[in-house]
Amino acid sequence: MKTNKEKNKIKDRSKKADEKQKNILEMLKSHGAKIYEDLENGQFPKFSIPSRSVSNIVYDKNLRQYILGNNSAIRSSRNSSQLRSFTQLMWLAFFANRLTQEKKSSTLRDVYYSSQAFAIEFEDQSESDNIIVDLEAVTSKPREDFHIFPEERSSIFGDLNIEYTIPGYEGKTMNLSNHPDGYSIGPSLTTAELVDTSAEIVIAIEKGGLFTRFVEEQIDKKFKSIIINTGGQAPRSTRTLLKRLHEEMGLPVIVLTDGDVYGEHIAMVIKSGSANAAHLRELTVPDAKWVGVWATDIEKYKLPTIPMTESDIKRCYDLQKDPRYEDGIWKKELDVFLRLKRKAELEAFSKYGLTNITEKYLPQKLELAKSL
Repeated sequence: MKTNKEKNKIKDRSKKADEKQKNILEMLKSHGAKIYEDLENGQFPKFSIPSRSVSNIVYDKNLRQYILGNNSAIRSSRNSSQLRSFTQLMWLAFFANRLTQEKKSSTLRDVYYSSQAFAIEFEDQSESDNIIVDLEAVTSKPREDFHIFPEERSSIFGDLNIEYTIPGYEGKTMNLSNHPDGYSIGPSLTTAELVDTSAEIVIAIEKGGLFTRFVEEQIDKKFKSIIINTGGQAPRSTRTLLKRLHEEMGLPVIVLTDGDVYGEHIAMVIKSGSANAAHLRELTVPDAKWVGVWATDIEKYKLPTIPMTESDIKRCYDLQKDPRYEDGIWKKELDVFLRLKRKAELEAFSKYGLTNITEKYLPQKLELAKSL
């Protein structure tokens, strides 16, 4: 039996969710109204879309992330070469409105196939995905606000009590340490209320195998932590949850990746975003700390390595041109990777025993993180 205080909390959260939905619908309606206004005035309807070209993506040192500049482009139904993409974007806004109104969720793949029911043609899903990003840029809202989600591939484990807000589950609670495989980070979890936790840090780890090892070794209890498997490059839903855990629960975010240039970039994307999502500002944790595996760790711990590929080396040189890698640990480790031309996986610590990474390496790195 819920107390009046608990019932009022549920009402408040439901009210906030309804207000968010209302704002999204009003925004979509205003864009639709402009289309009708153009038609009534005898003009060809058009959209103004912030440019996502490389030249319009700039790194903002104050925000500590990439953002879009001031350039924009007009997509007009008057231009025959733009008519196809204009129609696709207009249909997507309609479909997003429908999903939001009905509180129905869809995947990127669903959107691609749903378009066929309306005789809207996409050559393939990549074209459909690109139009979804256009709508995000037009509205400055992430696709998740329109109930469009990618496939789930990340998971979370730890002492965190949440309260669901999705229709049919409002007010239901769950502790995320109840399942030893962890819980998938999907729409119901990213939109849930974060109620309370005994954790003091979040450990985001690139590999699913190590995530399972950390759960088995009860890292959540030993280090009072919430453990997140990013599944490689962290999906946007995972980055959203990391940001919420940091801002709403006040938890520092520590990132563990493979000892290679791609692992370094996985950590940087969590910290300061990606150029592909420069039109959004809700996906970064600027204070997140990458603690390894560093290139210098390969030498320090004498880890088993494999040669870097030409692609790895090229990626190092590419990142050296990125302003985020101009100084500090980011520059230092890139330089060492290029000198070694070797890389190592997180599992390489198993050379010293299955629990070496949790009993020796992790404690040292968590202590080091305090000074980074």
